[in-house]
Amino acid sequence: MAEVETNQNPWQIVSTREIYDNAWINVREDEVIRPDGEPGIYGVLHFKNMAIGVLPIDKDGGIYLVGQHRYPLDQYSWEIPEGGCPENEDPFIAAQRELLEETGLSAGNWEYLGTAHLSNSVSDEVAHWYIATDLVQGEAEPEGCEDLTVRKVPFKEALAMVISGEITDSVSVMAIQSYAIKALTSMKS
Repeated sequence: MAEVETNQNPWQIVSTREIYDNAWINVREDEVIRPDGEPGIYGVLHFKNMAIGVLPIDKDGGIYLVGQHRYPLDQYSWEIPEGGCPENEDPFIAAQRELLEETGLSAGNWEYLGTAHLSNSVSDEVAHWYIATDLVQGEAEPEGCEDLTVRKVPFKEALAMVISGEITDSVSVMAIQSYAIKALTSMKS
Protein backbone atom coordinates (compact mmCIF):
# COMPACT_ATOMS: atom_id res chain seq x y z
CA MET A 1 0.00 0.00 0.00
CA ALA A 2 1.36 3.42 -0.98
CA GLU A 3 1.96 6.04 1.67
CA VAL A 4 -0.51 8.92 1.37
CA GLU A 5 0.74 12.50 1.47
CA THR A 6 -1.75 14.16 3.85
CA ASN A 7 -0.81 17.80 3.43
CA GLN A 8 -0.95 18.08 -0.35
CA ASN A 9 -4.08 19.71 -1.81
CA PRO A 10 -5.45 17.51 -4.63
CA TRP A 11 -7.91 20.22 -5.75
CA GLN A 12 -6.99 22.79 -8.41
CA ILE A 13 -8.90 26.08 -8.56
CA VAL A 14 -9.54 27.24 -12.13
CA SER A 15 -11.61 30.33 -11.26
CA THR A 16 -13.56 31.85 -8.39
CA ARG A 17 -16.64 34.04 -8.40
CA GLU A 18 -18.42 35.69 -5.50
CA ILE A 19 -22.09 34.72 -5.28
CA TYR A 20 -23.17 36.62 -2.15
CA ASP A 21 -21.62 38.83 0.53
CA ASN A 22 -22.92 40.51 3.68
CA ALA A 23 -21.49 41.53 7.06
CA TRP A 24 -21.52 37.91 8.37
CA ILE A 25 -20.95 35.57 5.43
CA ASN A 26 -19.49 35.33 1.97
CA VAL A 27 -20.49 32.66 -0.56
CA ARG A 28 -18.27 31.84 -3.50
CA GLU A 29 -18.32 29.27 -6.28
CA ASP A 30 -15.06 27.84 -7.54
CA GLU A 31 -14.57 26.09 -10.86
CA VAL A 32 -12.17 23.30 -9.99
CA ILE A 33 -10.31 20.30 -11.23
CA ARG A 34 -11.33 17.56 -8.79
CA PRO A 35 -8.88 15.05 -7.27
CA ASP A 36 -9.91 12.56 -9.98
CA GLY A 37 -8.84 15.04 -12.69
CA GLU A 38 -12.39 15.86 -13.80
CA PRO A 39 -13.77 19.44 -13.90
CA GLY A 40 -16.32 20.45 -11.30
CA ILE A 41 -17.63 23.21 -9.09
CA TYR A 42 -17.34 23.76 -5.35
CA GLY A 43 -19.43 26.17 -3.30
CA VAL A 44 -17.75 27.60 -0.20
CA LEU A 45 -19.44 29.45 2.64
CA HIS A 46 -16.98 31.74 4.47
CA PHE A 47 -17.99 32.91 7.93
CA LYS A 48 -16.62 36.31 8.90
CA ASN A 49 -16.89 35.39 12.58
CA MET A 50 -15.67 32.42 14.59
CA ALA A 51 -18.33 30.69 16.69
CA ILE A 52 -17.72 31.07 20.43
CA GLY A 53 -19.37 29.01 23.17
CA VAL A 54 -19.19 29.22 26.95
CA LEU A 55 -20.11 26.46 29.38
CA PRO A 56 -20.83 28.41 32.59
CA ILE A 57 -20.66 26.10 35.63
CA ASP A 58 -21.61 27.34 39.09
CA LYS A 59 -20.20 26.15 42.42
CA ASP A 60 -22.98 23.53 42.72
CA GLY A 61 -22.25 22.02 39.30
CA GLY A 62 -25.23 23.65 37.59
CA ILE A 63 -24.83 25.06 34.11
CA TYR A 64 -26.61 27.93 32.44
CA LEU A 65 -28.43 27.39 29.17
CA VAL A 66 -29.87 30.02 26.87
CA GLY A 67 -33.10 29.41 25.00
CA GLN A 68 -34.04 31.21 21.82
CA HIS A 69 -35.90 30.80 18.57
CA ARG A 70 -33.42 29.98 15.79
CA TYR A 71 -34.56 31.63 12.58
CA PRO A 72 -32.97 29.22 10.03
CA LEU A 73 -34.51 26.18 11.77
CA ASP A 74 -37.80 27.91 12.71
CA GLN A 75 -37.66 26.25 16.11
CA TYR A 76 -36.75 26.94 19.72
CA SER A 77 -33.27 25.86 20.80
CA TRP A 78 -31.58 25.36 24.18
CA GLU A 79 -27.87 26.12 23.99
CA ILE A 80 -24.89 27.23 26.00
CA PRO A 81 -24.23 30.98 25.71
CA GLU A 82 -22.76 31.59 22.26
CA GLY A 83 -21.90 34.28 19.80
CA GLY A 84 -19.60 35.44 17.08
CA CYS A 85 -16.00 36.54 17.25
CA PRO A 86 -14.75 38.80 14.46
CA GLU A 87 -11.67 37.44 12.70
CA ASN A 88 -9.41 40.08 14.28
CA GLU A 89 -10.63 39.56 17.87
CA ASP A 90 -9.22 37.21 20.52
CA PRO A 91 -11.74 34.34 21.01
CA PHE A 92 -11.28 34.54 24.79
CA ILE A 93 -12.35 38.22 24.80
CA ALA A 94 -15.38 37.30 22.70
CA ALA A 95 -16.26 34.48 25.12
CA GLN A 96 -16.20 36.88 28.08
CA ARG A 97 -18.39 39.35 26.17
CA GLU A 98 -20.92 36.73 25.05
CA LEU A 99 -21.32 35.25 28.54
CA LEU A 100 -22.02 38.68 30.04
CA GLU A 101 -24.21 39.81 27.15
CA GLU A 102 -26.47 36.74 27.10
CA THR A 103 -26.64 35.78 30.79
CA GLY A 104 -25.34 38.71 32.82
CA LEU A 105 -22.67 36.40 34.22
CA SER A 106 -18.98 37.13 34.55
CA ALA A 107 -16.45 34.49 35.54
CA GLY A 108 -13.37 34.54 37.75
CA ASN A 109 -11.90 31.41 36.14
CA TRP A 110 -11.75 30.40 32.49
CA GLU A 111 -10.49 27.26 30.81
CA TYR A 112 -10.20 26.57 27.10
CA LEU A 113 -12.08 23.36 26.28
CA GLY A 114 -12.07 22.77 22.52
CA THR A 115 -12.10 23.76 18.86
CA ALA A 116 -13.96 22.30 15.89
CA HIS A 117 -14.72 22.99 12.24
CA LEU A 118 -18.52 23.00 12.14
CA SER A 119 -19.27 21.92 8.59
CA ASN A 120 -15.95 21.55 6.80
CA SER A 121 -17.34 20.11 3.58
CA VAL A 122 -18.95 23.45 2.63
CA SER A 123 -17.80 25.98 5.22
CA ASP A 124 -14.69 27.31 6.92
CA GLU A 125 -16.53 28.09 10.19
CA VAL A 126 -14.44 27.44 13.29
CA ALA A 127 -15.81 27.16 16.82
CA HIS A 128 -14.00 27.58 20.14
CA TRP A 129 -15.55 26.81 23.52
CA TYR A 130 -14.58 27.51 27.09
CA ILE A 131 -15.53 26.56 30.64
CA ALA A 132 -16.36 29.53 32.87
CA THR A 133 -16.45 29.10 36.67
CA ASP A 134 -16.40 31.29 39.77
CA LEU A 135 -19.50 33.04 38.41
CA VAL A 136 -20.87 36.42 39.47
CA GLN A 137 -24.38 37.49 38.40
CA GLY A 138 -24.91 40.88 36.79
CA GLU A 139 -27.32 42.29 34.21
CA ALA A 140 -27.66 40.63 30.81
CA GLU A 141 -27.42 42.88 27.75
CA PRO A 142 -28.74 40.83 24.81
CA GLU A 143 -28.52 42.18 21.28
CA GLY A 144 -31.68 43.45 19.59
CA CYS A 145 -31.97 40.24 17.55
CA GLU A 146 -31.93 38.09 20.71
CA ASP A 147 -35.04 37.21 22.72
CA LEU A 148 -33.42 34.96 25.31
CA THR A 149 -34.50 32.81 28.22
CA VAL A 150 -31.77 31.83 30.69
CA ARG A 151 -32.18 28.58 32.59
CA LYS A 152 -29.90 26.87 35.12
CA VAL A 153 -29.91 23.06 35.10
CA PRO A 154 -27.81 20.38 36.80
CA PHE A 155 -25.01 19.23 34.49
CA LYS A 156 -26.45 15.69 34.37
CA GLU A 157 -29.72 17.14 33.06
CA ALA A 158 -27.90 19.09 30.34
CA LEU A 159 -26.03 15.93 29.34
CA ALA A 160 -29.33 14.02 29.23
CA MET A 161 -30.74 16.80 27.01
CA VAL A 162 -27.84 16.22 24.59
CA ILE A 163 -28.32 12.44 24.63
CA SER A 164 -32.08 12.71 24.07
CA GLY A 165 -31.69 15.21 21.22
CA GLU A 166 -33.30 18.10 23.08
CA ILE A 167 -30.03 20.05 22.73
CA THR A 168 -28.93 19.88 19.08
CA ASP A 169 -26.78 22.99 18.65
CA SER A 170 -23.37 21.63 17.63
CA VAL A 171 -21.22 23.88 19.82
CA SER A 172 -23.41 23.13 22.84
CA VAL A 173 -23.31 19.39 22.17
CA MET A 174 -19.52 19.41 21.81
CA ALA A 175 -18.94 21.58 24.89
CA ILE A 176 -21.22 19.52 27.12
CA GLN A 177 -19.77 16.23 25.87
CA SER A 178 -16.19 17.54 26.13
CA TYR A 179 -16.79 18.51 29.74
CA ALA A 180 -18.38 15.12 30.51
CA ILE A 181 -15.39 13.32 28.99
CA LYS A 182 -12.97 15.59 30.87
CA ALA A 183 -14.79 14.88 34.15
CA LEU A 184 -14.83 11.14 33.47
CA THR A 185 -11.15 11.13 32.54
CA SER A 186 -10.15 13.04 35.68
CA MET A 187 -12.15 10.57 37.81
CA LYS A 188 -10.09 7.67 36.40
CA SER A 189 -6.76 9.41 37.13
